[in-house]
Amino acid sequence: MKDLEFEQKRSLTRLEAADQLAALADALRHGGRAELQLGPGKLSVHIPDELLSEVEVEVGDDQIELEIELKWSTARSDEAKA
Repeated sequence: MKDLEFEQKRSLTRLEAADQLAALADALRHGGRAELQLGPGKLSVHIPDELLSEVEVEVGDDQIELEIELKWSTARSDEAKA
């Protein structure tokens, strides 16, 4: 069972999408605790140094879907080594 799940679907301009990705990239670059603006609210998460990533592209008759998924453990690093 998931402790928390958040999903947001909305229309964006190309520039809004770029701003959203740039903010995410900045949070990833600096690591530690990051605040991401998600619509009217903010999500605060701890981003570790090591992540798992998955990129998926689906091309259909009338659209292209690009999914970028990032995963990481929520266990503390000293607990993960034990």
